[in-house]
Amino acid sequence: MSSIIDKIKSKTIHSGNQNEGEEQQFSIQPHPAKSNDPSDLQPAPPGGGLRSDHVMGAHHARDPHIPSPQIMNNMPAAMSREDYAKREAELNR
Repeated sequence: MSSIIDKIKSKTIHSGNQNEGEEQQFSIQPHPAKSNDPSDLQPAPPGGGLRSDHVMGAHHARDPHIPSPQIMNNMPAAMSREDYAKREAELNR
């Protein structure tokens, strides 16, 4: 019984030392950060903070929204000051 255990031990000990003649190799992996802000690497906290809120994404928009010509043609005409004054008086009754 001990001879079987000795054979297994000798195989496991020798299999770990196969790379004695070779040098260790290391590789440099790309870092996941896009900026120097360490909070960029942290996952968004569940349900908290302005950074994780999708509504706040509108404040980070790049270009103005330009509606299509179809939408622009279907918009009502702008109201004048007199029209706004009439509407205000109507709503404040």
